[in-house]
Amino acid sequence: MQLVVAEHQWGEVEHELERRLSIMESRGRSIEIIPRSAYEQFEEAARRRVPRDPNDWAPVALAMALDAGILTEDNDFLGCGCPTWTVETLRVELGQGTG
Repeated sequence: MQLVVAEHQWGEVEHELERRLSIMESRGRSIEIIPRSAYEQFEEAARRRVPRDPNDWAPVALAMALDAGILTEDNDFLGCGCPTWTVETLRVELGQGTG
């Protein structure tokens, strides 16, 4: 499994990820920051899909570009047209149980 982050959102999530990075790295996982140029062509459509929080457009655009889901607890992403996952449901789906 690979975790990717939209360049546009990196500053917003960096503080939260900092504490989790050491755990992920100890488990052999890495994070790839995807440059804006890889998803910016989806910006207009992504902004329409998250009208409650226009700042959330980048993860939607990245998900559209990669045909991927979004890992989030933020309900603003519900109905954006991309699959959304919580940590709990993703763990269950991957057969790792909860917690």
